[in-house]
Amino acid sequence: MGFGMNLSKSLYELQQIDLELQKKQHLLDETERNLAESEALIKAKIQLTSIQSHLTEVETRQKDAEWEVEDLGNKVKRLKDKLYGGTVKNPKELVNLEHEMEILKKQLKEKEDCLLDLMAEAESTHDKFHQSSQSFKEIESKWGQEQKVLLGKQAQLKEQLTELNRRRDILFSQIDSPVAQLYEQVKSKKGQAVARVEQGRCQGCRITLAVSEWQRVRTGVIVHCSNCGRILHLE
Repeated sequence: MGFGMNLSKSLYELQQIDLELQKKQHLLDETERNLAESEALIKAKIQLTSIQSHLTEVETRQKDAEWEVEDLGNKVKRLKDKLYGGTVKNPKELVNLEHEMEILKKQLKEKEDCLLDLMAEAESTHDKFHQSSQSFKEIESKWGQEQKVLLGKQAQLKEQLTELNRRRDILFSQIDSPVAQLYEQVKSKKGQAVARVEQGRCQGCRITLAVSEWQRVRTGVIVHCSNCGRILHLE
């Protein structure tokens, strides 16, 4: 079918713009995905938050243990004052007080050991938090620098897409409506509507064209490949 001269060239140029648009749009989509927080940054933030939560928990337990140690220490002191202050004379009561003091001293020792363990854990966790915080800041700083580059790339790609769309609109408007519609129909079915002819072959499906078919393509009119249905173009 033929709609005029050099139409295949115009459609091929239109396709080249469409392919470039597709490529630039893909790059823009990828760039905008990368503008979101990176996996490394998200992982570092989760780790930092987890360590911070654990540190808060350990410090709370440490404060509770300190209060319990202080409370038990005061009880032992009061009991000692009572035991050795001379106010208690009854031997049986004195024995009971000594027994009670031994129990309190044992509880105090256990609680002091627990407090020491919690202090060591708090110090270790604090060191981990500091290291994790530094690592997070470094990753965040690197991510921030990458964002500047990506934002520049995003702006450049948007500008290129705008220019490509402008060129496409101009070229599309110069093509007769039936031919333009034909191009869009074949494109929707085949992905690429136009196939170049090289050495007598359709580069869309690699089939050798009939001589008559190839000769018609040379005139520049619209010719479909008899095998794949694409519009043929010979440079």
